[in-house]
This record gives sequence, structure tokens and C-alpha cells, in this order.
Amino acid sequence: MLTRHRRDMVQSGLRVPLASLLAALLTAACANFEGLAPKPVQADAGRLAASRSLAGARLSPAAWPTAEWWQRFGDPQLDALIAEALAGNPGVGSARARIDKAVALAASSGAALAPQASAGADVTRQRYSSNGIFPPPIAGSWHTQTQLAVSFGYELDLWGRNRAAYDAALGQVRAAEVDAYALRLLLASSVARAYAQLGRSFEQLELAQATLAQRQAIFDLIRQRVTAGLDSDVELKQAEVSIPAARQRIAQSEEEIALGRNLLAALLGQGPDRGLAIARPRMQGGVLALPSALPSDLLGRRPDVVAQRWRVEAARRDIEAAKGQFYPSVNLAALVGVQSITFSKLLTRGSEIPTFGPALRLPLFDGGRLRGNLAAKDADYDIALEQYNQTLIDALREVVDQLASLRSVDAQRVQLDSALTTARQAYQLALARYRAGIGSYLQVLAAEAPLLEQQSLQANLRAHELELSINLMRALGGGFEDAGVS
Repeated sequence: MLTRHRRDMVQSGLRVPLASLLAALLTAACANFEGLAPKPVQADAGRLAASRSLAGARLSPAAWPTAEWWQRFGDPQLDALIAEALAGNPGVGSARARIDKAVALAASSGAALAPQASAGADVTRQRYSSNGIFPPPIAGSWHTQTQLAVSFGYELDLWGRNRAAYDAALGQVRAAEVDAYALRLLLASSVARAYAQLGRSFEQLELAQATLAQRQAIFDLIRQRVTAGLDSDVELKQAEVSIPAARQRIAQSEEEIALGRNLLAALLGQGPDRGLAIARPRMQGGVLALPSALPSDLLGRRPDVVAQRWRVEAARRDIEAAKGQFYPSVNLAALVGVQSITFSKLLTRGSEIPTFGPALRLPLFDGGRLRGNLAAKDADYDIALEQYNQTLIDALREVVDQLASLRSVDAQRVQLDSALTTARQAYQLALARYRAGIGSYLQVLAAEAPLLEQQSLQANLRAHELELSINLMRALGGGFEDAGVS
């Protein structure tokens, strides 16, 4: 038997190797993740050159769209349709469900930050071996082992791994919330564009009906002239053949109106019959001004850009959580309960089985699993950041695109107004000459064609300008303002 002095020497000698072993284990546990890091660089909106493209635009510090930007078109029916779409479109419900799912996943992830407790009851009927470790009378007999216990556990988040995972989940919640706003903005702008196109179809129908009435009046005039011997049947047939063409344009416009109403009904989340109640649109245009803080303030005004920023932040926190897995985990565990091989003694004195103590887990050799996981998280971050950069570039391009198109509309309107005035004068002159008997009907037809073309182009241009205004409202964020990302 060792003397006390020798025993102390042995124990002292063991403490040094044990301490060294523990240090070695901790060092091994903190596996090396050198060389694993994200690669892309986040784009800076202020450095994306756009000053020359924005030159000449009407800039105003108060020109950002409001949340109900569609009200600027002054059409109560449009306001009601968009409100109905935002309440009834299935896509809005899906967006809400995605938010609920993200919130649930975040709650599940956050559970790792709180203590855990569970209760259990176990009843096992077992025959103990006659040749086992238990002596008679237990050996060779049947017994029912019963246990009632409550266990507790808590992981000390020393490296911030669980907190980072929870923050990443919260980032996904915020991204889902902003995505829902982006979907509502897309839906509102889709309704407004379809409504503007419906207005164009109604205007084309009105032009076709006016043309038919005018051609019918001329046909009646020619028939009177033929009866009076002033014209021949040739002019009469020329006038007659133009009437079915006008009716064909009416039928075409009516088809476009029916399809436009069907599209609007679908956007509202309703059946086609809902579209039959939609009256002719009465949208009004207006001069648009761009915010003076473009493009830097666009970061917090575009929901798609903000949502992608949250995904970048979530990916960054995922990297921190992955790095935390390289370090040891420390868990505090405890169990309080009773156990007995006979049910009658389960709740008697001496059946207690209290257990408590810390548990240390060290990742020593994992075959590259942790490095592979971290590399995947780095790649996810790279993807999210590049998607953010692309989203920002596309956002700025969309604004400049609408501005360029609106400038073109202004230039086209000047030329179109001039051409329409000339065409109308030419047609009225040709018609007056024909009625006076000094011109032919062929001259009337020749003058009518450019007039109809210019009138149709004017209607299309008005609808195009409204559509560009709608697109610009959406490109500027549609009233969204981010207050959650620094």
C-alpha cells in the first residue's frame, strides 16, 4: 500500500499530464479554419455612377412615393381595386404564411438560448439473469423497474454560437417581412398597369366607334350623291368597304377590354365575373419628380434591396455560428427523480436518484466536417452578397430606365401633337372639298388613314406614360422606408 507521501507525489505527478492533456484537447478542439473567409465586396450605392443619367431630371427632397402612391392618379375605382387585391390575392396570403414560418423557425432556434426541462416516466418488466451481477432473490426472478424523473439542461453559449444562429433566424424573419411588402408593391403596380391598359382599350374603342359613325355618315352622303348623279357606284363601294373595317376595330377593342377585365379579376383573387363590374378607367397623369438623394437613399427605399441586405446579415451570422462549432461546448445537466425495481417502494425513502454536473464536448477529429460546413456558410454569404450587389444595380437601372422612357414620351408627345394637328386639318380639308364637289372620295380616304393612325398613337402614348409612371413609383420603392437596417 502506498504511503500518504507517495500517494500525494503520484497524484501531483498525474495532475501535470492531465492538465497538459486537457490543454491539448482544447487546442485540438479549436480546429483551424484559416483560409476560410467570404470573398465578394459589398457594392456602395453612392459610388454607382448615375449623375449623368439623372441630369435634367426634376429632383425634389420630398418626392419619394407615399405608401398609397396610386392615389396620385385620381381614380377612386383604382384605389378600391388595389385595396381589394391586397386583401384577396392568394400571393399576399402566401407571403403571410412565409413570415409565420420564419417566425416559427426563429423561435425554434432561440430555444437553444434557454434552459431545457423534460419529465419522463418509464416502466420496464424484466427478468434478471440467474448468472448475472445480481444475487438471489433478484437473480432469476421477474421485476418491474419504475422510474419517474425530471431532467434539466442548459448549454453555456460561451462562444456565441447559439446566439449567432438565433440572430441569423431573426434576419430571415425580417427578410420575409420585407419580401411581403415587396410582393404587395408588385401586386399594386400590376393592378395599376393592367388598369392603365384597360383604359387604353376603352380609348381605342371610343376611337373605333367614332370612326364607324363618321364612315357611316359619309356612306349616307355618297349614297345621296349617287342618287343625285354626282357620284358613281365606285365611290359608294369604296365607302361601303370601309365600314366593316371600322367594325373589326371595334370588335378588336372589345376583346382587349374583356381580356383586361379578366386579368384584373384574377389579380383581385376573384373569378372572371368580377371583372364585368369594372367601369372605364379615369386615370390622370402628372409631372413626376425624382428624389434628390438618388441613388444613396434607394438602399432604404427599395424593399427588394432591404430584404437582400437582411439575407446578407443572416448569412454573416450563420458563419459565426459555424465557427462556434469549432470550440468546445459546455452543458449543465441535472436530474431529479425516483427509481425502484418494485412499484410499491417507488415513492419510499431511499429511491431518490439525484444527478447533476457539467458535460464537456470537444470536437477532435471530424474528417473535415466542420471545415466543410464553414466553407458552405462562406459560400452562402458570397451568394447572398453578390445577389445584393445585383439587386442594387438592377434597382438603380430601373429608375434610370423609367426616367429615360419618360423623357422620350415628352419628346414623342411634341411631335405627335404636331402630326395629329396636321392630319386633322388635312382630313377636314379633304372632307370639305368632297362635300363641295371639288374633291374625290379617294382624297378623303387618303387623309383619313394618317388621322386614325395618329389618334391611335396618341391613345397608346397616354397609356404608356401612365405605365411608366407606375413603374417609376415601384422602382422608387412604392413608399417603403427601411428603419431596421443600419
